[in-house]
Amino acid sequence: MFYHSHISPLYTDLYQLTMAQSYFLNRMHTLPAGFDYFFRKIPFKGGYVVFAGLQEFLQFIKDMRFRESDLDFLRENGFDNDFLDYLKDFSFKGNISAVREGDVVFPFEPVARIEGSLMETQLIETLMLNILNFQSLIATKASRIRFAAGNAVLSDFGLRRAQSFGGMQASRAAIIGGFNSTSNVLASQRYKIPHAGTMAHSFIESFGDEESAFRAYAKSFPDSSVFLVDTYNTLSSGVPKAIKVAKEMKSNGHSLKGIRLDSGDLAYLSKKAREMLDYDGLEDVKIVVSNQLDEYVIKSLQEQKAPIDIFGVGTSMVTGKPEGALDGVYKLAFVDNKPVLKISDNLQKTTLPGKKRILRYFDRDGLFMCDAIVMANEVDPVIMINPFERHKSMALEGFKCEELYYTAMKNGEIMGKQESPAEINERLKMRLNLLPAEHQRFDFPHIYKVGISEKLLKIRDEVLSKHK
Repeated sequence: MFYHSHISPLYTDLYQLTMAQSYFLNRMHTLPAGFDYFFRKIPFKGGYVVFAGLQEFLQFIKDMRFRESDLDFLRENGFDNDFLDYLKDFSFKGNISAVREGDVVFPFEPVARIEGSLMETQLIETLMLNILNFQSLIATKASRIRFAAGNAVLSDFGLRRAQSFGGMQASRAAIIGGFNSTSNVLASQRYKIPHAGTMAHSFIESFGDEESAFRAYAKSFPDSSVFLVDTYNTLSSGVPKAIKVAKEMKSNGHSLKGIRLDSGDLAYLSKKAREMLDYDGLEDVKIVVSNQLDEYVIKSLQEQKAPIDIFGVGTSMVTGKPEGALDGVYKLAFVDNKPVLKISDNLQKTTLPGKKRILRYFDRDGLFMCDAIVMANEVDPVIMINPFERHKSMALEGFKCEELYYTAMKNGEIMGKQESPAEINERLKMRLNLLPAEHQRFDFPHIYKVGISEKLLKIRDEVLSKHK
């Protein structure tokens, strides 16, 4: 399964393997090379992206090996025997420098730098894009939903609508982005995420009436029951019967945890349900809502002061709706110690050559001001230049900065301690506190400044000139 640590190297695009064979047969496979992972567009018309998925990717490539069955398949499909013999002992032994998971990142900056032999850096491309693009998309969506929900509890209800086993990674990314719990039991076990759930309409229907269903469920879960109250009629049947059974539970020393609304006008129904619960002394019973929620619906419910304690969010979050994908790419930046780039008529698709790193600068108030992409050996650049409009520049002298990269993998070994999704979310909360509010708003967020150093601009111009 895709949620186990071992993943076949065949989980890739065919051209990765054909290029690798050609490198091998042309004796180029051991050339030192470096790739950058970056994206060009922020999804959801937002102001930032939450970087997620790195830890899982590192574990996958650490354990990645070609098994005999993998090699047999490639042999049957015409791959060279000497190349396949080489792959028998293949493992990734390269180095990866990256921004930490849970940090906020922006277009065109190399969020991760991958170094190693030309073959090994090529062979991990598809897997890296598959994992980082998806988890970063979902963590970003979850962060937006958290922004809208304020301090309310958020639970991931998305597994049934997820793209197959991507539901596992989506549950992890949801917690990184700010969710509190998941209905996904396997994700709860694997990632140490609190699990949450209620009941389905089929449970109510199978008993024939709500009161019998509530009573039976309460008997099974006397202190953790959440009753679904909208199967027949929310206010005239579901809520009154939930109150009746809750009082019975209370008289026996137990308590109803909550009621769930899954249809109708959630603002109106939650207000009426809250009045009814409070009138009968059930102020501690929480109100849970679900049904096609996203950040905009939740924002509207909050603005209407709907007394909702818990939001269960499914399809919109787990699929990254309406975007569906982050446009992250993986581009060669240097090979055999020479800077390289891809040229395009569109300057925004012309890549940045050479070995680079990212510096993040702070304004006088200690908030994030801008990011500068500089050469790896560069110290204290004085200005940064817009990579696409070189007449625009920004002075950097006198401002405090920090290095965004850390050594994530060295010689194929994972560096640093494993972090839980909840621990990564703590980092995100700290970083968002440093990101000015104008970059976090939903409507026309301010564009965060990302520039390149004069030295990098010069190298790009030299490589461009050479090819033109």
